[in-house]
Amino acid sequence: LPLILFLESKMRVLFLLLVFLGGTQSHTTSRPNIVLLMADDLGIGDPGCYGNKTLRTPNIDRLASGGAKLTQHLAASPLCTPSRASFMTGRYSVRSGMASWNRIGVYIFTASSGGLPPSEVTFAKLLKSQGYSTALIGKWHLGMNCHNKSDFCHHPLRHGFDEFFGIPTTNLRDCQPGEGTVFASAHRWLVFVPLQVIGLAVLTLGALRCLGLLRVPPGVFLGLLLLVALLLLLLVCFLNFFRPLNCFLMRNYDVTQQPLSFDNLTQRLTAEATSFIRRHAETPFLLFLSFIHVHTAHFSSREFARKSRHGPYGDSVEEMDWSVGQVLDVLEELRLADNTLVYFTSDHGAHVEEVTAKGQKHGGSNGIYKGGKANNWEGGIRVPGIFRWPGVIEAGLEIDEPTSNMDIFPTVAKLAGSPLPNDRVIDGRDLMPLLQGKTRRSEHEFLFHYCNAYLNAVRWHPPNSSSVWKAFYFTPKFHPKGANGCFSTHVCLCLDGHVTRHRPPLLFDLSTDPGEKSPLTPETEPRFQDILRVMQEAADRHTQTLSADVPNQLSLGNTLWKPWLQVCCASSSGLSCQCDQQRQEQGTRN
Repeated sequence: LPLILFLESKMRVLFLLLVFLGGTQSHTTSRPNIVLLMADDLGIGDPGCYGNKTLRTPNIDRLASGGAKLTQHLAASPLCTPSRASFMTGRYSVRSGMASWNRIGVYIFTASSGGLPPSEVTFAKLLKSQGYSTALIGKWHLGMNCHNKSDFCHHPLRHGFDEFFGIPTTNLRDCQPGEGTVFASAHRWLVFVPLQVIGLAVLTLGALRCLGLLRVPPGVFLGLLLLVALLLLLLVCFLNFFRPLNCFLMRNYDVTQQPLSFDNLTQRLTAEATSFIRRHAETPFLLFLSFIHVHTAHFSSREFARKSRHGPYGDSVEEMDWSVGQVLDVLEELRLADNTLVYFTSDHGAHVEEVTAKGQKHGGSNGIYKGGKANNWEGGIRVPGIFRWPGVIEAGLEIDEPTSNMDIFPTVAKLAGSPLPNDRVIDGRDLMPLLQGKTRRSEHEFLFHYCNAYLNAVRWHPPNSSSVWKAFYFTPKFHPKGANGCFSTHVCLCLDGHVTRHRPPLLFDLSTDPGEKSPLTPETEPRFQDILRVMQEAADRHTQTLSADVPNQLSLGNTLWKPWLQVCCASSSGLSCQCDQQRQEQGTRN
């Protein structure tokens, strides 16, 4: 009897221990660490796991082999700012006013007043409310200040991140001396053309005055010369001040390097990311590593420069892949890999129009897909989508269902145990049932593709059908003729004069024509009219959910440079804005 009682007590202890361990495991599964890796301007045809044979991406590839690869993963917009706004909030960017109605669709100046509204709820806010430590490292591009240079109303730390180390806007050619400018067209029309007109006016008036045909007061010539001097002065100021005022590095609210140095920049960002993981290894964390690669101007450290088969672009891709590997390695070193959901993507497709004056291609590959950045052909919106969570997501899984970068918001919110906001429309869908094989169908029957704020195309994946229909209301006018992009304007524009409107809409079945080469007609598709009718009804229902009074965060007034919003180093004066705390910190470590 004592032996039986002893065994019963032991069994009872063992049972309680198993219950405790089971509860712990369940808690761990429901509250994993979250690591989000987002490339900038990377094409779906660039990683090896998506078919590239000439770029070396072993770490992105091992991420894919250890988890699920989505082959119809879509950016909610083909441009940086609106795509990232949708990613952060799980909502189409038109709902937050982060989609432009004019020519400029992204923020170019750090001292602009537009940005992701404080009223928007990001996944960082939700996870922080659930006890997660949160960090954004790298590119933000969703605004900074509203009314003065220290209100930081759009700053990452006001949107749920505990830590920020990176660039508030974006990388541009103008940020790196010798790499050209994105303002060539503006310089031409705002400076050089007016100078030519003024020069012609001076010559004409001078000739008429010499011939005695017209009395021209000397003050007219003086005024024209002063106007020439003013235009040249403004150009010199712009060329001198743009880089330090717009290309700088921040740590939280402080500017630490101005202008930004590209020397070992990826290594510095990677060190910050791995340090954050090490510091928070004992508690749940959210890390958003938003790469500055592979947006132009391209840069790479000595270890990667001139090592790829694709010039500066390839060097940048391979250095970014190294950074992915460093993050994966530290997760494995700290035995966190099995309790961490890792996601890798790009904010939109590759920028096919990025070609230097010497003809060197600086844009990536969109594989078999048409178009690229800034347009809604598949090359502009179909992006890498890789998820790894060992033991939860099957390794080597490939999913060809329509999914969106907006889906990250509800997916990570549910994993963290956070309810979704109930006061707004959430357009994303939880991906875990699809990733775990509990369902084989995407919850997105319809997806809507916007060109800035204009509804451009509708995607329909009917229930119990393998077809994926896509209807375009308008398409960009590629130029020169026969090109795969809009090379004269550097990106395709969404405005009349730059697009071709289609009545009836242009219709494709992506399941049989992913390259969008052969539009369907009533003769080639008997259900043509019925398909378009269903898609138009869906578009109408969607449009009715949009609010008409959302402030336009990308209006001309919200995108212009405003000197009173300009952030500079604490030690600088005026518009000099020169400092390098990064170098000082590096010297202290050494």
